[in-house]
Amino acid sequence: MFVAPDPGRLRLRVATRAVIGVAAAVALTEICGFSLNASITGGLAALLALFTVTDATVRDQRVTTALLPLAGLPVLALAATLHGLPPARDLAFLIVVFGGVYARRWGPRGHALGIFAFMNFFVIQFLHAVPAQLPEIGAAVLLALLAAGATRFLLWPIERRTPPAPAPPALPGTGLARSSTRQAFQATAASVVALALGQLLSEDRWYWAIGTAWWVFVNTTSRGETLVRGFRRVLGTVVGIAVGLLIALPLQGAPLPTAALAAVCVFGIFYTAAVSYSWMMLAVTVLASSLYGILGVLDPDLLALRLAETGVGALCAALAALLVLPVTTHATNDAWIHRALHCVHAATAQATDRLAGRSGADPTPHVAELELLLGRVRLALAPLVHPLAPFPGRKARARKVIELLDVCAREVRGLASVAADPAASHDVRLTAACWRVRAAVEALTANGVGRERVARTAEEPAATEGNEPALAHLHSLERVLSELAAPLTVSPRTPLAGY
Repeated sequence: MFVAPDPGRLRLRVATRAVIGVAAAVALTEICGFSLNASITGGLAALLALFTVTDATVRDQRVTTALLPLAGLPVLALAATLHGLPPARDLAFLIVVFGGVYARRWGPRGHALGIFAFMNFFVIQFLHAVPAQLPEIGAAVLLALLAAGATRFLLWPIERRTPPAPAPPALPGTGLARSSTRQAFQATAASVVALALGQLLSEDRWYWAIGTAWWVFVNTTSRGETLVRGFRRVLGTVVGIAVGLLIALPLQGAPLPTAALAAVCVFGIFYTAAVSYSWMMLAVTVLASSLYGILGVLDPDLLALRLAETGVGALCAALAALLVLPVTTHATNDAWIHRALHCVHAATAQATDRLAGRSGADPTPHVAELELLLGRVRLALAPLVHPLAPFPGRKARARKVIELLDVCAREVRGLASVAADPAASHDVRLTAACWRVRAAVEALTANGVGRERVARTAEEPAATEGNEPALAHLHSLERVLSELAAPLTVSPRTPLAGY
């Protein structure tokens, strides 16, 4: 985690800004004389606003941030009103679970609004808030969102050097085949069981089981991804509880040291989120421990209960992923790999057209999209390359695919860089090479017969002639695509050469 690349120190800057935004939100609520419950709610609202809003453009981020109160405040009021009516409260929570996941069908905005709605119901259970506290808590949420928005868009707007590409849309499907719909049923089914088992463990802290079950389904598609995410969540929680016992418990809620610990945890959540889910969960767990310390209820038994509830939630999520409308890891892998390969061809075609002098041809958006798609491929293949994965043949194939796709991305970036040079000349052989790349992609994404054909016929792509850089990149792409035929076609039981 500490050696993970951070181009432009983006993660460092975003994490530092998050600490400032959350601190400003809590400071505002304290200045207004709000209660401790209101300050905690405000801090969480600011954290979520800075963490979950991931629209591609600043304008869309502003709109989503402005819409957060519409998603959160009604749920906040519902949760507080039903707090003393367990059956109605439980049913309402399950409806919020379903709606929060289903909202992901509307892209990053729906995803952010769904998370914000869910967490507003969750925080009422965490604080045991009652209807009389609603005006103060609602005002704290609004103040916190104002502070977070001002920090993000006015005080410290962090712009990327190049505009981010839109996030790759979800895999196609309709009805129950749509990822958001299927996961809404999965998460709700997991939450029903987690709620029952969580209440058997504790009538006061049962909500951690539902929280775990719900969050395990965030940013996952296949059952393999869900299982790995559940394992990482439990692992991060175990280590976080150990850290909480060593650091948070001795503090016993002392205001200044606990506030400093909470700030470190907020930084850790944002800094590690993109590179390690287990490290992020460690930071979340220590943050929760510090909040329990401020509330005066932290003790070893509570942390042990937190671990038990997390284990129950992760188990329920795993069972739901396996039994309720399951999607195999293989099907998901193929779909994302195919999209990445088609993006390779699109970028290649645009670069070749640009070198040929065609106006409007620009490979840059496709290059950016390819980076996002490769990230999604790595996530999809994570269950196969996990240290505990039981199938060495599949692990070797997955690693080979990731390695070769990374080479594809490097060659595509190089080709786009050459195409951006106004002095670059167009070689007539580029068109033929581009067609060969297209043919290889079509064969790799076709049925088994097509894949076998590329394995037989594309083993030796044309040799690079001369010193034309663009042609060298295209020929390298041909070679890599031919090498991809083996891991995409051989049986998982057949060892790959060199592995």
